[in-house]
Amino acid sequence: MKTNIRILSAVIATTLLLSTGNAGFAQNQPADNLNSSGHSNDESIRPFRVNIPDAAITDMRKRITETRWPEKETVADQSQGVKLEKLKELSQYWATDYDWKKAEEKLNAFPQFITNIDGLDIHFIHVRSKNPKAMPMIMTHGWPGSVFELLKVIGPLTDPVAYGGKAEDAFDLVIPSIPGFGFSGKPTATGWDSDHIGHAWAELMARLGYKSYVSQGGDCGSVISQRMAKNHEKGLIGIHVNMPATVPAEVAKALKSGEKAPAGLSAKELEAFKTLDIFYRNSTGYSGMMVTRPQTIGYSLADSPVGQAAWMYDEFAGWTFSGGDPEKSLTKDEMLDDISLYWLTNTGASSARIYWEDHSNNFNAVNLSLPVAVTVFPGEIYKAPKTWATRAYHNLIYFNEVDKGGHFAAWEEPQLFTEEVRKAFKTLRSSVK
Repeated sequence: MKTNIRILSAVIATTLLLSTGNAGFAQNQPADNLNSSGHSNDESIRPFRVNIPDAAITDMRKRITETRWPEKETVADQSQGVKLEKLKELSQYWATDYDWKKAEEKLNAFPQFITNIDGLDIHFIHVRSKNPKAMPMIMTHGWPGSVFELLKVIGPLTDPVAYGGKAEDAFDLVIPSIPGFGFSGKPTATGWDSDHIGHAWAELMARLGYKSYVSQGGDCGSVISQRMAKNHEKGLIGIHVNMPATVPAEVAKALKSGEKAPAGLSAKELEAFKTLDIFYRNSTGYSGMMVTRPQTIGYSLADSPVGQAAWMYDEFAGWTFSGGDPEKSLTKDEMLDDISLYWLTNTGASSARIYWEDHSNNFNAVNLSLPVAVTVFPGEIYKAPKTWATRAYHNLIYFNEVDKGGHFAAWEEPQLFTEEVRKAFKTLRSSVK
């Protein structure tokens, strides 16, 4: 019966495609194929709305209820991973009370589009401010995030007056889904690393008519922003990152070899060293798998929604400013919006491949001359000291340490994040063409 439902969904989607063209394709394609590789080299910008078939949602719930569970962990803490009781509670809610259609409404409340770049369909949200002098900004999510983690800041950044800001603080926002994530295409060949994505983002901004712009990102988004700055992508005038790459070479060497901290570190530098040392020793299993074997872990992620949830929830627990209880920072529905997006688009494997493509340590210091702004959130994987940031970013135009928020800064603390981005780019507004 399950196979027949999937076949029927595919037939319906194909019929709609033939009768309605690209818009129907974007809205009604079966979930597993919504983000396959680009179907043409059509560089036009096509409207997009999310409309996952009901059959895919029913199948997700059925798979959740049929989960074969492992035995309980043998420790009292989370040192072995997500606790059985916690994941069972979340999964029960997911299967019975969670409503994906509300998540679709969140996405469809904003203008969404698809365009083909280098043979791959790129999904993005594009919101223009009412202020004609707004600063154009491309914002990039990370893993295990998605465009969902940036939705809360769209209003405050594009319409600052309505949120207590000043008209001159306005941004035009472009928020793409990274290739292999969400509703963007899944690369079918190698080569879509962060450098390539940065080139694609520059092409996207040019295609939208922006001659100059800034880039913002955390996690993978920070890597992409930094690669754009390194490569001096056309039109880019500066970046803001909330996961900076600042670890000096001598510190990185000691961390990699398991040596003691180099002599002469300040108190903040030593704190960063100790935090990273613990992280590398105890919390990088996810990265090791995705850097070296994304396909292997991908089979489990594609087959079990609860497996996908555990893979992501572990990082929500560890990377939010919550002391290991992510529901202090994000609601169940917010986390499940993101987890469901990965499941319904079958992007567990394809999203992991960016780690394989980059094959790099994203905390080690970069060498950038373009203007860079940094905000350090206390719940980030490590708190970058300003002394390290100054060495990595030779034109550091803004640096601030705030007192709340974690790795998913825009998602956890949208007001604070908005204020930081406004201040970060203030000195660059006169450079916008």
